[in-house]
Amino acid sequence: MAKEFVKGNEAIGKAAILAGLDCYFGYPITPQSEIPEYLSAELPKVGKVFLQAESEVAAINMVYGAAGTGVRVMTSSSSPGVSLKLEGISYMAGAELPCVIVNIQRGGPGLGNIAPEQGDYFQATKGGGHGNYRLIVLAPDSGQEMADFTMHAFNLAEKYRTPVMLLGDGYLGQMKEAVEFKTPERIKTDMSWTIGNQEKNGHQVISSIDIEPEILEQRNLRLLAKYKEIQKTEVMYENFMTDDAELIVVAYGITSRVARSAVEIARQQGLKVGLFRPKTLFPFPKNELKNLTSRVKKVLVCELSTGQMVEDVKLNSACDADVYFYGRCGGVVPSDLELVEQFKKISEGKGVIWE
Repeated sequence: MAKEFVKGNEAIGKAAILAGLDCYFGYPITPQSEIPEYLSAELPKVGKVFLQAESEVAAINMVYGAAGTGVRVMTSSSSPGVSLKLEGISYMAGAELPCVIVNIQRGGPGLGNIAPEQGDYFQATKGGGHGNYRLIVLAPDSGQEMADFTMHAFNLAEKYRTPVMLLGDGYLGQMKEAVEFKTPERIKTDMSWTIGNQEKNGHQVISSIDIEPEILEQRNLRLLAKYKEIQKTEVMYENFMTDDAELIVVAYGITSRVARSAVEIARQQGLKVGLFRPKTLFPFPKNELKNLTSRVKKVLVCELSTGQMVEDVKLNSACDADVYFYGRCGGVVPSDLELVEQFKKISEGKGVIWE
């Protein structure tokens, strides 16, 4: 199959259509605007629905309504836009509605800027909105994975009846790469819960409100059991040159691309460094990281933030492993040589352990 030279944002749009996207509701915001731009042109050609909502709040509530009918539905935004969607995302998690949410992160807090950052890790992986819920969070590192993970996200959303977030960043969204668009495999799931299934459900109402505390507690416990099952079965990660490593760098998304290059340079200079890359941020590959750090006692976390994923890494590393952190933020991305210097400092005993 021939590859296409496309932006990461466009790869998401095309992959979503191939995966059977029926409806898209969104609102433009840089640096993700190529997603709605692409879908506005292409979705009508295949008889599907594109609608630019009047706001991010309106868009996520349109997603809620469409998801209740059982169609494949998606929205996308960038950091502050996703913040506006959080109430609706919590509603959808509580109502157990499948959808795909794309966040192409930009600098923050506040309006920040339109440069890439990874400051939304907490928001994405810890729930973000109110209540006891989680999202499945996929972290691509390339145009190819932007496409592949989009297709995978729709299947996960329907399998577990939950919102799934694709967490990218401004670099991945804007960067052009060769992408092969594979034919997706659509899983078969029970859709009898939808409001369109009147024969079984009659007058079906899908809601996340339970006035009685004991009933709401049961809903929360059911969600918890689902999240535990996701943690057992849906973990994805990558090891790169970790077999003989004496230092492990942990990074995701665009930062992992820089880290991979830094590892290769470090190896040429005689430093035994390896890369551990989480592909799922929830479920976080905690068992795999703990096994790795039971042998390798030095871990460097690299993020485009002031330190968010580093907390999960420290929590899930072997208790006697030393965890270090190096972050850039505000849209600044470190170079591979910059990371190599951090490797050298740690190897020489000059690194500062994360507290």
